[in-house]
Amino acid sequence: MIRTPDWVKHAVFYQIFPDRFARSGRVPVKDGLSLKPWGAPPHEQGFQGGDLYGIVDRLDFLDELGVTALYLNPIFASAANHRYHTYDYENVDPLLGGNEALRELLDEAHDRGIRVVLDGVFNHASRGFWPFHHVLENGGNSPYIDWFNIHDWPLNPYAPDADTPHNYDAWADLPALPELNTDNDEVRAYIMRIARKWIEFGVDGWRLDVPYEIEDSDFWREFRKVVKEANPEAYIVGEIWHEAEEWLQGDQFDAVMNYPFLWPTLSFFGSETLRDYKKTHLTFEPLDAPDFADAITDVFEMYDWEITQAQLNLLDSHDMGRALWIMGEDTDALRLSVLFQMTVPGAPCIYYGDEIGMSAGDDPHCREAFPWDEHDTWDEDLLEHYRNAVALRHDHEVLRTGSIDIFYAEESVIGFRRELDDTVAICLFNAGPSSAVIDLDAEDVGVPLRRYESAWPEGDAPLDLDDGLVTTTLPAQSARIWT
Repeated sequence: MIRTPDWVKHAVFYQIFPDRFARSGRVPVKDGLSLKPWGAPPHEQGFQGGDLYGIVDRLDFLDELGVTALYLNPIFASAANHRYHTYDYENVDPLLGGNEALRELLDEAHDRGIRVVLDGVFNHASRGFWPFHHVLENGGNSPYIDWFNIHDWPLNPYAPDADTPHNYDAWADLPALPELNTDNDEVRAYIMRIARKWIEFGVDGWRLDVPYEIEDSDFWREFRKVVKEANPEAYIVGEIWHEAEEWLQGDQFDAVMNYPFLWPTLSFFGSETLRDYKKTHLTFEPLDAPDFADAITDVFEMYDWEITQAQLNLLDSHDMGRALWIMGEDTDALRLSVLFQMTVPGAPCIYYGDEIGMSAGDDPHCREAFPWDEHDTWDEDLLEHYRNAVALRHDHEVLRTGSIDIFYAEESVIGFRRELDDTVAICLFNAGPSSAVIDLDAEDVGVPLRRYESAWPEGDAPLDLDDGLVTTTLPAQSARIWT
């Protein structure tokens, strides 16, 4: 029987890129380190000084937003601002405040009922990872030689040109990212120990970076066993951009980052303003309601219902253009996308800054600093919309764990029903640029004949299906939700 953590089904996540979220002033700047000014262009190289204490300082903001879980991009010691080049898995990067800062963040977040999930990069490390450095210094005499897949001597970790390429397996052929040999028992034991250590420290789960690169289901089964022994309610979510059935049988991951949810959602609600943009397996093309209904139904029926409820439903991330940018700066389209995200199965995840209107293209541009001191740049109306949409989800359990059935999909309008025991929610979305008149027949809607009070927008007219047929009008780019 498949089981996923119950708390995830009710959670609203917030993804943070630590170097760019908030600078506390509590982490001394190291000698010789020149921080870029806060808000400088987000180049791949260079640090702007965000730290974990800065996240602690902003927990009240996140609490007010309605966030109940954080997903942090990597925080372990690294020579890169994104920290996917890990050189010490045992310690939080000193530039982020070290292990003491993580301790404080966990304690303060947990006091507010906010969970914390870390990014685990276990497919590859960095040139500075101590076993790799040991091999670099000692060659074939190093006892760690089999921790990596090395093809020739001496090691060439900088590969200045095509005539002298690196001579070991590296992720994406980047010499800075030597791949770990997870067939090696010592490597496996090391990773399992790290996985257990931080869960026992108090972390609430792992987001796994490129886990498909470790093509060994037994490895991930062992990983799950170790993590769940440390905390049965820990969340394991993999970064897989496509269908992921082989990892979601209940014996490996609890869920994956739901990129298949992302592309049809932005393509439907942003159909009038989409940019010509493609990313990995994602193609954004305008969708009408019938095509959107087909695509999103496939998403919700792809896996066991227990898995579907735990999927990490995102609209964007650190690896792609921001949602507002993809939809051509159409704030109304983003509003509808967020409201849809908050009213369907799966755990919604907000990428930091989206809620105030931050907009940028592909990485590294989407990894910009949060403008805490520039409130004049914030879209306060959008922020209030996020708060209200998150509150709507928290207020109505049916929107979190109720079944879903799409009963209407014509032109630019989609309608669906959420049902949990005796509670029903009816949701209508008009993504089009013109108002739409919709005839709702109680038989088609498939709910008991009764009066439904308005849940969105506040003060809207109730929906009375006692007579069996109701005609309602949805303005352009608007939604109505009744419970």
